[in-house]
Amino acid sequence: MAVIDGGKFRISTMPVTIVAHLLGLLVLILTLIWLLHFEGGVSMTKSTKLLFNLHPLLMVIGFVLVGGEAIMAYKTVPAPRKVQKIVHMAMLLVASLMGAFGVFVIFKYKRESKYSDMESIHSWIGMATVCLFGLQWLLGFVSFWFPGAPMTTRARLMPWHVFFGIIIFVMAIISTETGIMEEFCFGELSRERKAYLINFTGVAVLLFGVTVGLTAILP
Repeated sequence: MAVIDGGKFRISTMPVTIVAHLLGLLVLILTLIWLLHFEGGVSMTKSTKLLFNLHPLLMVIGFVLVGGEAIMAYKTVPAPRKVQKIVHMAMLLVASLMGAFGVFVIFKYKRESKYSDMESIHSWIGMATVCLFGLQWLLGFVSFWFPGAPMTTRARLMPWHVFFGIIIFVMAIISTETGIMEEFCFGELSRERKAYLINFTGVAVLLFGVTVGLTAILP
């Protein structure tokens, strides 16, 4: 909801978070239709194709959706600040672990398929995102949870923690979009009508990232 406060135009957080949740649900549905229906599912052992499918599934659900929900936790979880912090930290840990496993999966796929590693801009941004994501979580845990820095230090660190958190989330969105572009350009979907499904997934991911960022900066 847009309201007028003291002559200034201001947007309420709640409608934005609702839109973000709906977009996140849309991304999940489109991703599952793409990978489970059109691409035949996921597996660690049955075939290299099904092994590859596990990589985008982990990255989209982990880095994008769970990571985005973790960023919004302080605005969407109706609980005391300490509980919000626990939810935020736990969801980011889940996202980080899923991202790390997703990296393991793609390296396993590359080895089994005899492909070279780290050749594309997608792989460069993706690897940097995974590393920074884990480092951000570790520094946040040490600074804000255990053992915890003094309150004055936390106050100085918080704006930087928020800033780099948003930057890393943006990198996750960019990595996802470049990965979708690679699938469209080099995969079989570029020759079929279901390529539109990937395009809509990419647009939904972008809009989800925009609404999550807007939720984070709104008061």
